[in-house]
Amino acid sequence: MWRKLQRLGVAQISDGLVALPAGARTREQLEWVSEDVIDAGGTAAIWLARPAARAQEDRLAQTMAAARAAEYQGLITAATAATASPGKDPPTWAAAVRRLRNELRAIQRRDYFPSAERDQAHAAVRALAASRELPGAQPPQRTRQAGRRVGKPAGRAAETA
Repeated sequence: MWRKLQRLGVAQISDGLVALPAGARTREQLEWVSEDVIDAGGTAAIWLARPAARAQEDRLAQTMAAARAAEYQGLITAATAATASPGKDPPTWAAAVRRLRNELRAIQRRDYFPSAERDQAHAAVRALAASRELPGAQPPQRTRQAGRRVGKPAGRAAETA
């Protein structure tokens, strides 16, 4: 269950007590985790609470933002290292791009207080993706002409709608 909570981006307040910003999405996700705990024979409850002081709320937000910033920094480091290592074969490079893009999306889902590292991570992944593109190269087109897809053999024509 702890891994599920970490994927949500919770802040651990104490043993067994975690916090997330209030919202319909986060509440639903916590309800799913709570049901899993109960189905496994445990006990779980969701409480809606507010810190007693604004300073406590700010510290909690800073803690959560710092955790995401560290995740973004790790992604930036990985993307920069992959960009700097030109010896990787195309399938390995493509897998690295896919993995880092997926990781970036996962971090964004739990990033409730976006930081500058978010934009830097996007830029690092874009730089990695662009590092192997040939100057002037165009992505393959998937348009239809005269009832056939461009680039498909004539015997395998796709029907038009």
